[in-house]
Amino acid sequence: MSHDVRTALKLAAEVDQPAFITVLADAPDGSDGPLGGMPFAVKDNIDVAGVPTTAACPDRTEPAARSAVAVDRLRAAGAVPIGKTNLDQFATGLVGTRSPYGACHCVASPEHVSGGSSSGSAVALGVVPFALGTDTAGSGRVPAAFNGLVGVKPTRGLVSTRGVLPACPSLDCVTTLTRTVTAARPVLEALTGPDPHDPYSRPMPTRLPHGVAARMRVVAVPNRPLDLDPSYAAAWASALDHLARIAHVVPVDVDPFLAAARLLYGSALVAERLAAFGDQLNGPGVDPTVRRIVSEGGRFTAGDVFTVQRELARLRSIAESTFVGADALLLPVTPGHPRLADVAADPIGTNARLGTFTNMVNLLDLCAVAVPAGDADGLPFGVQLIAPAFADGPLLDLAARWTGEAERPVAERGLLAVAGAHLTGQPANADLVRLGGTLHSRARTARGYRMYTVDGPFPRPGLVRGSGPGGIEVEVWDLPAAAVADLLPGIAPPLHLGPLALDDGTTVLGFVADTGCADPTREITAHGGWRAYLASS
Repeated sequence: MSHDVRTALKLAAEVDQPAFITVLADAPDGSDGPLGGMPFAVKDNIDVAGVPTTAACPDRTEPAARSAVAVDRLRAAGAVPIGKTNLDQFATGLVGTRSPYGACHCVASPEHVSGGSSSGSAVALGVVPFALGTDTAGSGRVPAAFNGLVGVKPTRGLVSTRGVLPACPSLDCVTTLTRTVTAARPVLEALTGPDPHDPYSRPMPTRLPHGVAARMRVVAVPNRPLDLDPSYAAAWASALDHLARIAHVVPVDVDPFLAAARLLYGSALVAERLAAFGDQLNGPGVDPTVRRIVSEGGRFTAGDVFTVQRELARLRSIAESTFVGADALLLPVTPGHPRLADVAADPIGTNARLGTFTNMVNLLDLCAVAVPAGDADGLPFGVQLIAPAFADGPLLDLAARWTGEAERPVAERGLLAVAGAHLTGQPANADLVRLGGTLHSRARTARGYRMYTVDGPFPRPGLVRGSGPGGIEVEVWDLPAAAVADLLPGIAPPLHLGPLALDDGTTVLGFVADTGCADPTREITAHGGWRAYLASS
């Protein structure tokens, strides 16, 4: 047993709040690997062989016959599980108080909740370098935000949930809590991989999905004030200022996201929890609030489920449009940080408000990373970066930029900036994809560019450099070396390929127009980009 593991076991037994349900006195030895000898904690809805998986319900006493796939993969990478952590019972909650083993509190305040349901896993970061949680509706991101940690919620299916006690099987995710993005990377890499015996498992594509940029430079934010507690509103304003220093910011309508979030517990979707563990709600150790919430699923019909699925599909389609012109979406993790007394006074209402910005991420098939963003009234404040499914790698790089950590280099072939018909979703974009192109980044032009409509075989714009304001929307595509030559015959005058300066100080090859195109009657610079012009006309 390594010195680090011995130290972690000693500290786990001395934690001054109920973070651990079980400490593994006979922790297994570690092995060589990228996580060699590293101790970690496991949320107690994830199986560890020989230990009961209580899910914070003392009625569950049968030891697990085998470990969850996630635990096995971490052990194969050399890590050592040292204990099972407390949680909102059956992973149903965002407060961390729905446990007969005791309520966890924020590490910075004994009066404030730790956040749930992975409450004990967050507190355990004072003992171990990383902990496993789960995140169906925000259960990894909320405690991360309340305790100043990084909470990674990967794309659904990337990490096997075999051996995880189901809460909502179609939405459940195994997540990580770490102190830094850098620490999260090797853990997520060890966890990720297809599992043929998990019906919800999905492999990571060998190439990024269409529309996902390898380098994220454009981040969407809400186009209106959010309903936040006063201290959170001030912290959110500071977070927006920080974002503007590391990315280009675009305002978007987040109402479809928030509407989807309300469906998780406010519709027939709650019936999935009843189907998953409703047979365990009658024991003496069941938390009454958990029983009340899950039992509500019994009042819905099969028709209700299909009705809400149609509504969710509608909202998903609208929400997806956000990621046509932006790489990621920034939101607070929660609207505020409640006290233990607030939860005791209104256990359901207080908990429900905490899911305002987190409930929808799995419903909409997105990935997310919660990152520290300063403080609010002296307590940790966190925000979350959200992106489409399988954008996990670039999103971690964006999270690293947020925290000031090193980003991984992006391999490049040849870069080409496009501003009109070759943009994602526009008619000529298929030519870039056919030639093996991938989206490198969304960007803006440097100052000095103006945009005009130009004649040609289809509607298209021309960028002319002169004395313009710049900041015009472009996409930078990564192409094989031979692809540019294949494009040339299809470029109709007055457009041609030439150097195009970007707002980050780099210059790439791009579609530009002759100065003779600078006709004031055809100028569309004020729209800020071709998509916005098309939308206006």
